[in-house]
Amino acid sequence: MKLTERIQAFSQLHARLSAWPTDEKQAIFAQAKAKNPWFTEESCERAVSGILAFLEKEALQTWVSAYPITDAPSGKRVGLVLAGNIPLVGFHDLLCVLISGHKAHVKLSSQDEVLPRFLIHELIRIDSYFAQAIELTERLNQMDAVIATGSDNTARYFDYYFREIPHIVRKNRTSMAVINGQEKPEDNERLGRDIFQYYGLGCRNVSKIFIPKEYYLPTLIDSLEPYHEVINHNKYVNNYEYRRSIFLVNKYPHLDNGFLLFEESTQLVSPIGVLYYERYEDEQSLKALLDANADKIQCVVSNQAWWPNSFDFGQAQTPNLSDYADNVDTLTFLTTLAHG
Repeated sequence: MKLTERIQAFSQLHARLSAWPTDEKQAIFAQAKAKNPWFTEESCERAVSGILAFLEKEALQTWVSAYPITDAPSGKRVGLVLAGNIPLVGFHDLLCVLISGHKAHVKLSSQDEVLPRFLIHELIRIDSYFAQAIELTERLNQMDAVIATGSDNTARYFDYYFREIPHIVRKNRTSMAVINGQEKPEDNERLGRDIFQYYGLGCRNVSKIFIPKEYYLPTLIDSLEPYHEVINHNKYVNNYEYRRSIFLVNKYPHLDNGFLLFEESTQLVSPIGVLYYERYEDEQSLKALLDANADKIQCVVSNQAWWPNSFDFGQAQTPNLSDYADNVDTLTFLTTLAHG
């Protein structure tokens, strides 16, 4: 299957998802939610919208044009250990493997099985080539390479288990927001998307904000009120109430707006229902802090992307094809594998 044909196949998948009948879509989303209650219809819809941006033909052509991808499939067997924290979080890895002409041996997460299976089924319907290019499996034996995503603990296991073959192993990461005090309420409301989308479960969700030393935090807190409906999700409210009880019993200083707890902390990864904040003296000291923790940070957001190499508020969960997880260029890894 030539590269142009692979691009065309994914473009056809874009067309199918764009015309996905509402009743069929809702049925699939209901199955996904039954498997994982965090996967609400809204979360699934948002994930599919993100996939659609990946599958636009012009975007695919522009993306692959920067890499030495050949027409002839390489036949390399690439194992994928996919995460399941948010819907379709592993699709970009699958796309990278297939667009580069490799065969994908996929270990799905038990938390995110329904939507990936559906998309794989649709790809096979579009072109039977994918029936032999994709294999769902529970064990990754005799792979030529592996891309695995997991926790810090599982990453150590992956690094050891796949030490003899080329591999990318991803660990826990989270995302930050930088505030300079010039933001308007509507800007802070956009930041709320980065905090609350997918209920804060994604590595691109903002779990901590950095604010100027004299910043009046209630200014931000008031702007987040439009997101109060997250408290209606039973799993979210359970997390929120559990953390609130710990704060109250232990008399931890915090702020509470009724659906999110704000705690001053030097830690990076806050629990669900909690947002950490830390005050900074100046931009130079903040840069040093972020640089020192670069291996734990997936992305940074700031208003209008004023902070270097950051995303605009509200855009953390809308990466483009070249925004690789952990800043490791997956497609370079795979094209090097093909030519190795």
